[in-house]
Amino acid sequence: MKELRLSYPDDLETAVHLSADEFAARFRLMAALKMFELGMLSSGKAAELAQLSRAEFLEACGRYSVSAFNYADEEVESELRSDVDTAHKSRR
Repeated sequence: MKELRLSYPDDLETAVHLSADEFAARFRLMAALKMFELGMLSSGKAAELAQLSRAEFLEACGRYSVSAFNYADEEVESELRSDVDTAHKSRR
């Protein structure tokens, strides 16, 4: 695994009320959540970046109001049409 060095103000951990380890973990999670939200990472890769299991990452999505269903608009429309068609067929 590669390592990223980041410079930040000396008092930042204190300002956000986190220890150095908590700050690093939260920073990894926030980066993973944002890149997942933007469609840059899959949920699996985002979980890996955040150093969480995929289930833990998806739970974090809920805590931070990031949709776990990261589909393009066209994909959502296609999925919804398919679901509606399936529902109509099952009623017959």
